[in-house]
Amino acid sequence: MDSGLKRDLEDKVLSGSRLSFEDGVALYDTDEVAWLGELAHEMRTRKNGDKVFFNVNRHLNMTNVCSASCAYCSFQRKPGEKDAYTMRIEEAVRLAKDMEPDGITELHIVNGLHPTLPWRYYPKSISELKAVLPGVSIKAFTATEIHWFEKISGLSAEEILDELIEAGLESLTGGGAEIFDWEIRSQIVDHATHWEDWSRIHRLAHAKGLRTPATMLYGHIEEPRHRVDHVLRLRELQDETGGFAVFIPLRFQHDFHDSKDGKVRNRLMNQPMATGVEALKTFAVSRLMLDNFDHVKCFWVMHGLSTAQLALNYGADDLDGSVVEYKITHDADDYGTPNKMTREDLLELIRDAGFTPVERNTRYEIIREYDGPEPARREEPQLMTF
Repeated sequence: MDSGLKRDLEDKVLSGSRLSFEDGVALYDTDEVAWLGELAHEMRTRKNGDKVFFNVNRHLNMTNVCSASCAYCSFQRKPGEKDAYTMRIEEAVRLAKDMEPDGITELHIVNGLHPTLPWRYYPKSISELKAVLPGVSIKAFTATEIHWFEKISGLSAEEILDELIEAGLESLTGGGAEIFDWEIRSQIVDHATHWEDWSRIHRLAHAKGLRTPATMLYGHIEEPRHRVDHVLRLRELQDETGGFAVFIPLRFQHDFHDSKDGKVRNRLMNQPMATGVEALKTFAVSRLMLDNFDHVKCFWVMHGLSTAQLALNYGADDLDGSVVEYKITHDADDYGTPNKMTREDLLELIRDAGFTPVERNTRYEIIREYDGPEPARREEPQLMTF
């Protein structure tokens, strides 16, 4: 990057001017990763100081049976396949209830697009989960699932959202976004929910008072220009609705071989994963482009703990939560991240990175702000957390 362009980009960021598509591509092109991190850190500090947010949550996947066969997905199973499962609602309630002693504040639910489960299963499951966990926020279903519910129920997305909200839904999840550009999407996605429907459903959710996350799956066959296009679409929609709470870059997990049935479901398994540097660039550029998003989250399960800590200096200000039993990528890799982080684990991870931990709820309302890092600890070199 020549010095003139570098100076122009610095001036734009420091003055609060909005970056363009060309600016985003130029930022990805730079080899000056530390400089890029400094710019992104300036913006995240301006928005959130030294705070790093987290919550105590549980992920629950009630079925892995799916009518789609997306190229990046190792989670899905077809009816009758070994390891295909669908929980009875009573089983899902029992699993969720088991986590109550840990003080969870959020239950995060994503499923496959089950070809035969009736629509009634979904609002009933939300209602029964909410009944046994009345103080826990229910964040459930991707826009892809809502679109699927339209197909199987004959109802509109607006009617579906009204019924789910009445049952206790407090947020959609951000999944199903992957990469919006059709050039890439047509090669990796095997369902009918594309940008037009994904944005339509989130727009409806925002109009009903829900604050939702937005995601981007990166590090597969897309190029930086596709990532920039993706975040600019989200930025435009956020200008319109103001309903997105957080942006979450998700690193594609490439290696998978199911030793139980010998099938390879992830058709992109030979794609190399994004490097740590590429991950940090993605967080930084996303933070800089999304000037109207308050938060950028690093989902530690998909990045590893050390990269997650580094991402906090490259624009991220949220580390998700305790998670527990995240099947979607743990079924897709042997990456070595744990299934679960306790509240104390997260506090240590954040303090070790030099930040102040803040526990939040689903709507990013603060539950408790904790003491920050011990200054004396930072004076001595510390082992990296893996």
